[in-house]
Amino acid sequence: MRSILAACLLVLAPVPLPLSAAWVWQDAIVPDLGFDLDQAQVVKVTTLGDDGPGSLREALRAKGPSIIVFDVAGVIELDQKSLKLEESQVVIAGQTAPSPGITIIKGGLNIEASQVLVQHLRIRPGDAGMARKSGWEPDGITTYGNVTKVWIDHCSATWGLDEQISASSSAPLEEGQGHQIVIRNCLIAEGLDNSSHSKGPHSKGTLVMDGTKEVALVGNLYASNVERNPVFKLNTSGVLVNNVIANPGQRAIHASVPDETTGDLPKAKVSVVGNVVLHGDRSKSTSAIFEGIADGYFKDNEGWFWDGKPLPLLRKPFDTLPEPPVWPQGLQAQSPASTLWHVTRFAGARPAERDAIDQRIIRESLTGAGHIIDSQEQVGGYPRITPVVKAMEVPATGRREWLEKLAKELEIAPLPPETK
Repeated sequence: MRSILAACLLVLAPVPLPLSAAWVWQDAIVPDLGFDLDQAQVVKVTTLGDDGPGSLREALRAKGPSIIVFDVAGVIELDQKSLKLEESQVVIAGQTAPSPGITIIKGGLNIEASQVLVQHLRIRPGDAGMARKSGWEPDGITTYGNVTKVWIDHCSATWGLDEQISASSSAPLEEGQGHQIVIRNCLIAEGLDNSSHSKGPHSKGTLVMDGTKEVALVGNLYASNVERNPVFKLNTSGVLVNNVIANPGQRAIHASVPDETTGDLPKAKVSVVGNVVLHGDRSKSTSAIFEGIADGYFKDNEGWFWDGKPLPLLRKPFDTLPEPPVWPQGLQAQSPASTLWHVTRFAGARPAERDAIDQRIIRESLTGAGHIIDSQEQVGGYPRITPVVKAMEVPATGRREWLEKLAKELEIAPLPPETK
């Protein structure tokens, strides 16, 4: 641990890695999704109501390329009916909401569309008062089906009953599977364990579902999930780069192992670079940074037991690859030290004005005070936020730059007056 924290003060050069011409990374705050934002319709959310005119649910039903902006801030209670996006070419711009932003509770967001960007939302499904094993089991945010070019960026997902944020291709194989899905700079934490999921204990972080390809998990904080931090299932591919996994219960990074029931499905192809694993006091003592088996490339990953001893890289040794089997062109990996600094400062929704829940999770991740929970009521319950209304003027041109400016203001806190 001492080597990581000391090195956090250094400016470190990116780690160069081979490129994959078929898959292109974008560092832009607002990535290019392949459609003109200046030509997209503007759809305004003007109410915190679950449905009806001016609601987020109604905005998601709009036909054609859209930018969804928010003239309100506060809590949207979904009444146990998750949101669904089925229209492609949509930006959900949470950075347009006035302070303190948008928090969604008692439901999640299902993305069944391509060329989608979701930024600066807090999604906190929670148990909604449902009994243990009652079958209430929403994800926080998940993709579904044969979607591509989906970016989930700077979102906070906590208290999900299945996963917090996932790349799922739960569509028939003949329809094709999802690919080029990015989960970037998100806070993915406190999946509820012994709660309302029909299977019983089920605290999970991220599932990369069978058949889903070219998934990038970059710059995220996974905190206090029992497992799937994340998991890559069979016949998947992707990169796990510069993430922090704090207080994993059963497993940190994981890939599925083929067995007699999986036929000839190939192992996951993964590149695992520059990640940091920090055990909590109740993390499984026999775990490692990576568990399972994959066609895997591993570089510059660090992990630490609760007592400060280094974690092994692999739970059970297997032959690893000398070069990444998959890598998006243009992605530059950073060192573990840079990862720890970057993630704790910038991960999650609106990091320059984090809410009390995200502040607590960040603090507990660094101090080892986090725990696996069964209900949001163990950590203060659903947030109560006084609604704010402030009309947003959307420019006719230069919208991508405008959205980037708003996002940057929420990602980098202004300097104190004495340091300017």
